[in-house]
Amino acid sequence: MKTPLYQWHESHGGRLVPYAGFSLPVQYETGIITEHNAVRKGAGLFDVSHMGEFLITGKDALKNLQIIFTNDFSNMKSGRVRYTLLCNEEGGILDDLVVYMMGEDRYMLVVNAANRGKDLIWIQSRLTGSCSLEDVSDSLAQIAIQGPASEAILNSLSKDVPEKYYTFMEKGEAGGIPCLISRTGYTGEDGFEFYCQNDDVLALWEKLLAKDSGLIPCGLGSRDTLRLEAGMPLYGHEMDETITPFEAGLSFAVKMEKPDFIGKSALTGKGKASRIRIGLEITGRGIAREKSPVYFQGREIGQTSSGTSCPHLGKAFAMALLETKYAEPGRAVEIEVRGRMIEALICKLPFYKREK
Repeated sequence: MKTPLYQWHESHGGRLVPYAGFSLPVQYETGIITEHNAVRKGAGLFDVSHMGEFLITGKDALKNLQIIFTNDFSNMKSGRVRYTLLCNEEGGILDDLVVYMMGEDRYMLVVNAANRGKDLIWIQSRLTGSCSLEDVSDSLAQIAIQGPASEAILNSLSKDVPEKYYTFMEKGEAGGIPCLISRTGYTGEDGFEFYCQNDDVLALWEKLLAKDSGLIPCGLGSRDTLRLEAGMPLYGHEMDETITPFEAGLSFAVKMEKPDFIGKSALTGKGKASRIRIGLEITGRGIAREKSPVYFQGREIGQTSSGTSCPHLGKAFAMALLETKYAEPGRAVEIEVRGRMIEALICKLPFYKREK
């Protein structure tokens, strides 16, 4: 599949690769390091139209959100965004997503592209009462501007600038183009995400780029290094159906005080998780990618879930799922990478946190 910006990427030097069923740019001629640092120091523009969007509506919409997802939406107000998890009956994570409250009895769910079909079937099969679910992914494009210069760039194009993180304006406009504008992102920086009709996204994309000569298009490669540097989990790496929210370090998105939700009984009374997501600073030579065994004094204590060289910090890091009793920051461990041991230190997450 192709996003509405496919031809633009192709004609502007985007190196296109398959991802979640789409052909998307992994980088441009500028390269991943330049794109990464542009977001940390200025701003970068991402095509994220591959993400899935569902609308859930009806008088029982909230009731269904409360039982299907782990977070609590009972006190949510219109114009707010909330992160949540979708779990199976065993407490494993089926997906992580964000929920937009568009109004009473009307919500938008933004799901991971690779899980769109699976999520749709799972949620649809568990709806009860007066409630409907609609997949609107194919009719919407999504782009994101991320970085400390994002607000100034948006201010030059629009009066509709959400003030607080995780808030949005449904009927906004930027450069005269109608769009939903949210103050959200996946890079560890301040920034905004825009949802608009497919036919409008090219004009919006080009208006944003034309407003600031320092704003550059960025690909999947820098999106991944940015989220890892910021300690943000990625589905299929730090989360999957065998990993619980507590093991993934996402307990903030699980409200056990709710009367019930799918997976609650499996998560109840488990006490402290026997393994936990933690950071690793690579002190030896090399880079640890995913699924590399981690050892402490010759004993395997877990494995990495993601790893790369982090351009802004100037060193390599990894995230790992380790046995909790060994996951003490400052502890020296070794990571096996292609038969060679690389030294590392266990450290807290995130590796990078922006100044507010």
